Order: sequence, then structure tokens, then C-alpha cells
Amino acid sequence: MTDQHASGPRVSDAFGGSLSDLSPAQPIEAPGPGFPPTHHIRSSYDREIAEIKDNVLRMGSLVESQIHAAIGALVAHDAEAALQVIRDDRAINELQRKATGMIAAVIATQNPVARDLRFLLTLDHVSYELERMGDHAGSVAKQARKLAPYPPLKDYVLLPDLGERVAELVGGIIRALVDVDPDEARRVAALDDTVDELYHRIFAEVLDLMRADPANVDAGTRILFASHYLERIGDRVTNIAEDIVFLASGEVEDLNQ
Repeated sequence: MTDQHASGPRVSDAFGGSLSDLSPAQPIEAPGPGFPPTHHIRSSYDREIAEIKDNVLRMGSLVESQIHAAIGALVAHDAEAALQVIRDDRAINELQRKATGMIAAVIATQNPVARDLRFLLTLDHVSYELERMGDHAGSVAKQARKLAPYPPLKDYVLLPDLGERVAELVGGIIRALVDVDPDEARRVAALDDTVDELYHRIFAEVLDLMRADPANVDAGTRILFASHYLERIGDRVTNIAEDIVFLASGEVEDLNQ
């Protein structure tokens, strides 16, 4: 095997070579008679990996936008804007289906080696987490749509602040994924504690409002539902942070402690 063949592009180059500290990848063996040249196979392989990566990053960007849009619809009492958030979740679902299908096809047809396989399986799990985050953002929008016709209960009791904080976490973890930066992933995961604190403050204050006046029960219940969905997005950000640590090191680390 020539030196040129052994130093060909690797799957990790899809993130700018930031996986260089991982265990070495093995080159693809030379194809048999009747197959296209190896460099054509690698080129196709790398294009597929780049497309998978792009789809996952687009999912992350859309999820962040959906959270902002759901909170914007809530604050503006805009039922139509909330409905649009619900409809737009289909784009995230489609990207997740496409990424998962491409990952399965690459694994089945290209027989990726250890590091490449870790990369693909990590992206598959990240895409799953992002798809669920999109669902949660849509659920927040459903509550915003129900609340839109009525006066806000005490300015929605910190719910807009919680939404903005969660959107920031999503943006931060996607940047950590681009760089495959385990330290940044850990830092973002630690910020989920502030999300939990806000969630518990909202929960306690809404319960007090509902106890004080039964007329607050309907709006209060919807605020509690919305805050729960946002809190779950924060938990899923932590799951992606663990995926990034695994991708970089091959070690499983619990960041939910």
C-alpha cells in the first residue's frame, strides 16, 4: 500500500480535523477488479459524512430558532406565530430522518473503522436528541397558542427568561459539537443547573398563584407545562454534551450529576 493511499482523507476531517487526538483511523482497503478507484470511493464517503454533519448542525440551528420563536409568540400573544412554530417542526423531523438514513447507509456500505464508527453513532444520537428538542419547542408553542387570547399571568412568571436561557444552551452545545470541544461541552452542561433553578422558581411561584386564586389554575397549568418542556430541552443539551465528550475521548462521562 502506498504512502499516498495511507494518508488519504478521513471521516474526522468533516469537523476540520479536530478529532486528530483520537486513535488512528485505518484506511479503506484497495477495491477489487471492476470497482472505481479508491480515491473516488473516499471522495464519495467524505461527501456523505459532510452532508450528515451539515444536516445535524442545521437541526441544531433550527431548534434554537424554534425556541426563540415559541417564546416570542408567547410574549406577543400571537396564536398564528405559535401555530407556525408547530408546523415548522416538520423540517427538523425531516432532517433527522435524512441524517439517520444516511448514517445507516454509510455504516452498511462503507464498513467504517472504530473512530469513524464512533463519529457516526455520535451524530445519530445527537440528531435524535435534537429532534426531541424540536418536539419540546413545538409543545411550548402549543401552550403559547392556548394562552394567547388571555392576559398574561404575572408576565408568565419567568417563563420567557427560561426560554432564552435554554436557547443559549442549545446554541452553545452546537458550537461545542462543531469544534468537538469536550471542555466547552462540560461548561455548557454545567449551565443546565441555572435552567433547573429557574424551573423550580417558576414551579413554586405558579403553585402559589393557583392556590391564591382558582381563576389562575388554567393559565398556571399551561405555564407549568411549557416550563417543563423547556427544562427537558436543558436535560437533552447535557446528553449531547456527554456525546461530545465520548466523541473526543471514547470515555462515557456522566454530566448530569
